[in-house]
Amino acid sequence: MKPYRYVLVGCGGISGAWLKPLAEMPEAVCAGLVDINRDAAERRKQEFGLTDAVTGTHLASMLRKVKPALVFDCTVPEAHIKVARTAFAAGCHVLCEKPLADTMAHAATMLKAAAAADRVHAIIQNRRFDPHARRVQSLLHDGVIGRLHTVYSDFFIGAHFGGFRDRMLHVLLLDMAIHTFDAARLLTGCDPVAVLAHEWNPPGSWYDHHASASAQFEMTNSVVYGYRGSWCSEGLNTTWESAWRFIGDQGSMSWDGRDGVRIQQVSGTEGFIRPLADIEPPPVPAMTWQGHGGVIHDFLESLGSGKQPETVSTDNVKSLAMVHAAIKSAGSGRRVVIPPLA
Repeated sequence: MKPYRYVLVGCGGISGAWLKPLAEMPEAVCAGLVDINRDAAERRKQEFGLTDAVTGTHLASMLRKVKPALVFDCTVPEAHIKVARTAFAAGCHVLCEKPLADTMAHAATMLKAAAAADRVHAIIQNRRFDPHARRVQSLLHDGVIGRLHTVYSDFFIGAHFGGFRDRMLHVLLLDMAIHTFDAARLLTGCDPVAVLAHEWNPPGSWYDHHASASAQFEMTNSVVYGYRGSWCSEGLNTTWESAWRFIGDQGSMSWDGRDGVRIQQVSGTEGFIRPLADIEPPPVPAMTWQGHGGVIHDFLESLGSGKQPETVSTDNVKSLAMVHAAIKSAGSGRRVVIPPLA
């Protein structure tokens, strides 16, 4: 089978996280690099030795010139809808950096465009391809703590980015929480039903707008998921994958976002506090492709097999809906219902 030829659009910082694993995937060949700053495209071309790639500043012109099968979208969220429409019109499949879109309306338009063009459209959710997360997912699926009913995640990092994030509205919920919300869906196997959220900017914050938030989601299967987070909390930082607690009717499990998993199961039926047994978790599973590489590899495999990629946009839109519903709830102070999505 001939390799898929691709054009990558948006040659800023995040594009390196794509091009590094792509360099090890012979099933994908770079035909072009596009950026509004041509020098950025040229730098990526030189950095990754993409000698046969054409560089340019205009996506539609590039697609007409090199006629690729795929477009990899590393642009800012506001540009995703234009990139997707242009790519679908040229007959390309699209893999896009998170989040799917800047608004739910744009997301709906993109999903319709992908369906009309009969093209595969998927989103980078690199935390799904983390072997530590897969271990936790497997344990919950196997019922190690019985029937899951309550989940909490804590995300606390004092992140001094500088630049656009310091000025950004809803910086935590809009720019970061998509990772944690999508992980909650992955780990629990549940989808959002409703949310009540609050966001604020604490004293001493170096952000212009709300950098802290809490949210309580009602999920399918009668699961309640509570999120707490801040990007301006100094000290005692969690991992980027958050610190988690899962509570079932037969025990509890904690996960620190890395390799720290602790499980206790109820082991008796007597006593004010029932006796508990510590359960040793299984080893972390081996994964050849992780992070961005895992998502990209899954996407490429889906094109050959006909199976949907795990992060297909028709599913990932549910994670995006959690973000925008939380923002809406925080703004209104009211519970927001999240309607069923495709």
